[in-house]
Amino acid sequence: MHAIEIRAPGGPEMLQWVECPMPQPAANEVLIKVAAAGVNRADILQRQGNYPPPEDAGDILGMEVAGEIAAVGAAVKRWKIGDRICALISGGGYAEYAKAPAEQCLPIPKQLSFIEAAGLPECLITVWTNIFETGHLQPGEAVLVHGGSSGIGTTAIQMVKAYGANVFVTAGSKEKCEACRKLGADLAINYKREDFVAAIERETQKRGVDVVLDMIGGDYVARNLALLTPQGRHVSIAVQGGKSATIDLWAIMRKRLTLTGSTLRHRSRTEKAQLMRRVEEKAWPWVMEDKVKPLIYKVFPVKNAAEAHKALESGSHIGKIVLEVLAMR
Repeated sequence: MHAIEIRAPGGPEMLQWVECPMPQPAANEVLIKVAAAGVNRADILQRQGNYPPPEDAGDILGMEVAGEIAAVGAAVKRWKIGDRICALISGGGYAEYAKAPAEQCLPIPKQLSFIEAAGLPECLITVWTNIFETGHLQPGEAVLVHGGSSGIGTTAIQMVKAYGANVFVTAGSKEKCEACRKLGADLAINYKREDFVAAIERETQKRGVDVVLDMIGGDYVARNLALLTPQGRHVSIAVQGGKSATIDLWAIMRKRLTLTGSTLRHRSRTEKAQLMRRVEEKAWPWVMEDKVKPLIYKVFPVKNAAEAHKALESGSHIGKIVLEVLAMR
C-alpha cells in the first residue's frame, strides 16, 4: 500500500507519499480500506517531533479514519467485510489501509459521507470525555469553549445545545464568530477585539459559567477561573498559549473549583474501548439524528498532506480539515 511518511522531524515539507507494508489485523482488530482521514493538531506535533506516538502505533500519522472494512480478525464478532465505519486509532490513518481495534469503531449513519465521518471520532470523543464526563455538564448550565471555530469547538457547540445547555465560545474573527452562532452558540466573542471575561460577565449578569473547556492554557487559566461559578469545573485539553499558569489558590478554595485535564491518544486500549461504548450509547444518537454533524472546512488529497498541515497551522480554518484517501462512494 501507500502512506504518508515523515522523512525527519520538521515542517510540512517532511511529509511524503511512499510505498510501505500493509498492516495486518490481529484477532480483535479490523483492517479498514481508508476513504478519508481527519487532520489534527496532534499530527502536527508528531511531525515536528514533539509528540511521540504510542509504542504500538507506528510512525504513520492519523488518529481517525473512515472507510470500509476490508478484513476482520478471527475474534471480531460485530463487524463484517464491507461495513462502513469510522474509527479512533492510535496512528496509521494517512494511508490506503489502516487497522483499528474492533471496539474503537462506530457505524457511519447513511446520511454522512466518508469525508464527514472522518471528522467525527476524535472531536466527538474529546468533547464527550471532557465536557460531559470530566466536566459533569448538566442541562441548563453554561460552558465556555475556547477555540469555538476549531473542529473540537464546532462539535462542542452542537453537542452542548443538543444536551440542553448554554455554550459561549471565543474565536479570532468576525467570520469565525458568525459561523459559531449559526451552529447554535449563545455567545461568540472575538477575543482579538473584546475581553472574553467582560463579555461573559455582561451576558450572564456576572453569574459566569459552570464549565470551561480550555485548549489555550497560559494566562487564560486565571481568566477562566474568574468566570467559574461556585463548584465550577475547568478542563484543560491543550496548551497552545503555554503550559504554565499562575493561579489564585484562595479563589479555588473559596469557590470550591475543580481543575483537571486530559489527553486521549495515550490512554490504554481498555479505557478507549469503555469510552467508545459510552460515546456510542450517549452521544452517537445525536449524530444519527443529525443534531451533531462535522463542519468540514476543506478536503485535501492525501498526497497533499503537507498543504493540509499548512492550512491547519495557519489557524484560518473553521471546522475540520480532512484528507481524502480513496474516492469511494
